[in-house]
Amino acid sequence: MEYDVRLEQHSGLLLAVVRRRASSQELSRVVPDACGTVWSALRALQVSGAGRHVAVYLDCQINLEVGVELDAPFAGSGEVVGSTTPPGTVATTTHYGPYGLLHKAHEAIRLWCENHGHTLAGPNWEVYGHWKDEWNSDPTKISTDIYYLLVPDRSSAT
Repeated sequence: MEYDVRLEQHSGLLLAVVRRRASSQELSRVVPDACGTVWSALRALQVSGAGRHVAVYLDCQINLEVGVELDAPFAGSGEVVGSTTPPGTVATTTHYGPYGLLHKAHEAIRLWCENHGHTLAGPNWEVYGHWKDEWNSDPTKISTDIYYLLVPDRSSAT
């Protein structure tokens, strides 16, 4: 798959999340379970304005925040806390296809950054499209937006 990697200014998404640590082999279980924990808390609290699922990978040790985007700050409840994605310049692309192939989009962003002289700042995140019934029969249409925070370009600083 060809990926259209581009730069964007990202202001940060408001989130309700749980914090987890997982191995790469555990992600396919940990991320959905964590999303379920957050959704259960938001439903119980009758929080409105919840959107797509988000997984923020904070470091190479796979410390992550997993949850839901919101349209207002979240004060927290139990293990579900308010957070945001990091603001700043990001390299981003959209992956179409099964989640098991997301690594290809991550690789494309990292390679693009290397080839274009951009330094990764560390955090990256995935924003999963709202599930559509057609994705059950055609997983090639599943959409996931991927973002990598970049180190600010000092040459453009004033």
